[in-house]
Amino acid sequence: MTKSNKYKQIFEDLSKKIQDGTYTANSILPSENELSVIYATSRETIRKALTLLAQKGFIQKLRGKGSLVLDVSRMSFPISGLVSFKELQTSMGRDQIETYVHEFGLMRADDQVASQLETSAKEEVWKVVRSRQISGERIILDKSYFLKEQVPFLTKEICENSIYEYLEGELELPIDFAKKEIVVEECTDEDREYLDLDKYDHVVVVKNFVHLKDATLFEYTESRHRLDMFRFVDFARRKH
Repeated sequence: MTKSNKYKQIFEDLSKKIQDGTYTANSILPSENELSVIYATSRETIRKALTLLAQKGFIQKLRGKGSLVLDVSRMSFPISGLVSFKELQTSMGRDQIETYVHEFGLMRADDQVASQLETSAKEEVWKVVRSRQISGERIILDKSYFLKEQVPFLTKEICENSIYEYLEGELELPIDFAKKEIVVEECTDEDREYLDLDKYDHVVVVKNFVHLKDATLFEYTESRHRLDMFRFVDFARRKH
């Protein structure tokens, strides 16, 4: 283990222990001195690992008290950011995450989809319906529509991995910004079929209208989330 990446490996180990309950929510992590002994490294390296844990939402540093373990039973989704699910799960250090493609193919846009994509009815669009399973439970349903004019080729295999990785890496699409709407809706039959809803009869729906750099709207996605598993976060600074 090199000195330059040791703090990342300590971060990964601590994040896993927080997620599996070794360090429970609202407990205090061992001190920097104790952690430096446990991991046989310097306090500076431990400090860098703790800073990364704080940045990823695993702990809150409390002056004079140490590092408070936060409740990570809910995943945090940034409201203002535009990130793919794969990027999000990588940044959060979570494993046991699977993507299942339930529907994939070309279709003619109906009136509702055409309205969301601000295009004409009968325009060709890719329809992709995917559920996200985390630790054995299906808790997100993504329903996405992409204009074929902007995305001429797509496969089920790409959808099982990362669509954005393909769009930006292979097609070199300049994805730039998104407008988002967040609402709570009653569960549909589709939600009940593809999600493990437990006792919940409503879902949190994030509607994403995604644009390219030239302001072209090319994607509309509804992300339907089980109520108990997620919190949506943002950072705001008051202007003076």
